[in-house]
Amino acid sequence: MKIKGVARPIDELGRIVIPKEFRKSMGVEPKDLLELSLVGNTITCKKLEKSCIICSEEGDHLEFENKIICLNCLKKLKSI
Repeated sequence: MKIKGVARPIDELGRIVIPKEFRKSMGVEPKDLLELSLVGNTITCKKLEKSCIICSEEGDHLEFENKIICLNCLKKLKSI
């Protein structure tokens, strides 16, 4: 589904509101992280999936003190 472009103002702190339709289409929820990239004069954003801090794999993981670790790396750490 292609969503037509919309104009949004930037506030005094540099914030912009991402339209609900865009967030829904991207599967973005409150507290999700978005990666912003600048190419020329175009800013893109994509949702960052939670990945292991050791191997960067996504999937089955645990969260501890705001850090993500996958089950495979956890097993390896337990064996040390």
